[in-house]
Amino acid sequence: MEVIKIDDYKNHKVLDFDVIKKVLSGEKGLYEILMRRNNQKLYRVIKSYINDEALIKDVMQDTYIRAYEKLHQFNGKSQFSTWLIRIGINEALRELRSNQIKKATNPVVEESKDMNPEKAIIQKEAKWILEKTIESLPEKYRVIYMLSEVENMSIKDISDCLDVSVSNVKVRIHRAKHMLKDKLYKLSQKPNIFEFGFSKCDDLVDYVMKNL
Repeated sequence: MEVIKIDDYKNHKVLDFDVIKKVLSGEKGLYEILMRRNNQKLYRVIKSYINDEALIKDVMQDTYIRAYEKLHQFNGKSQFSTWLIRIGINEALRELRSNQIKKATNPVVEESKDMNPEKAIIQKEAKWILEKTIESLPEKYRVIYMLSEVENMSIKDISDCLDVSVSNVKVRIHRAKHMLKDKLYKLSQKPNIFEFGFSKCDDLVDYVMKNL
């Protein structure tokens, strides 16, 4: 009998469906493989609905628990990630309905260690602006844009996840791109974009003066 190792998730040596069969047969520890393979994708999808990091974590945990409880219902007709995302979206919507939370933009930006300070600041600002602009899209466009352009999911898989027709998915992707382009263009015309002032200026001055 083939032995599946936890590290196999890194190179996808074992198909999700085979991992699921092992988990259902009693090897519960292998569920970690499915989680690690889908953490990033699930995070981005849920973040399309909720921007509170603590709530995102809670919803992800609830999603994985719910998926584990229903794992015997997975029939393999779609990808496991597609099936999982549907559960995640339902959990996110349930959280929104029950708590009526207000969305707030709080982007997480990774800086490259190889960049000089000036380029790192510019990249950080650019990513913040892009993420903020994506967050400003209406929900139905924002979610589809994230799945298509960030997660590179196929039109068919997105259609299955959201229970939206293929043609509708295509239309929403097109509109989302158009809205983003328009919003970014308008933003770029503002004279204070990438302005180094207010708190940034104060922090820099305070730091330098304290270290003179």
